[in-house]
Amino acid sequence: MNDNDRILLHVCCAPCATSCLERLAAAKKRVTLFFANSNIAPAEEYYKRLQEVFRLSKLFSTPLEVDDYDHDAWLRSIAGLENEPEKGARCRRCFGFSFARTQNAAESLGLPAFTTTLTVSPHKSSSVLFEIGKDFPRFTPCDFKKKEGFRRSLQLSRHFALYRQNFCGCEFSREDRR
Repeated sequence: MNDNDRILLHVCCAPCATSCLERLAAAKKRVTLFFANSNIAPAEEYYKRLQEVFRLSKLFSTPLEVDDYDHDAWLRSIAGLENEPEKGARCRRCFGFSFARTQNAAESLGLPAFTTTLTVSPHKSSSVLFEIGKDFPRFTPCDFKKKEGFRRSLQLSRHFALYRQNFCGCEFSREDRR
């Protein structure tokens, strides 16, 4: 393996990361997990998801880096878009916020590339994520939805008894689910 085999995986939650990790390992990638989710509210939900990512990191013997939780900075970044519908402009801005933090982490860690688990979700458009990723030089597009990626994530989540949330993460997506 060489240095180009190293990749930082932005993790939205442990269930989504399962099949992504499996696929990256099959591609002989050396993965470091990166939990960057200042969008998640309330803080109790953030810490619940973080604990599951810690568990996943141990289960897969994969290093984990954790970004600072700064929900106020995230709220400032999406200011004016609070009433946008799910999958709209607020989500695009949110993805950019997380990608910027992941890009910075990849640079700090000396990792040549990063990708995201967000593409495994049927609720997220991979093409939108790839479009946003073009603004980040280290971003590597990986469509984890392909080859039944989401279904595999459900199987692995059940197998490992991982907590699976029922909303994206922010208070606005939570309200939409109600």
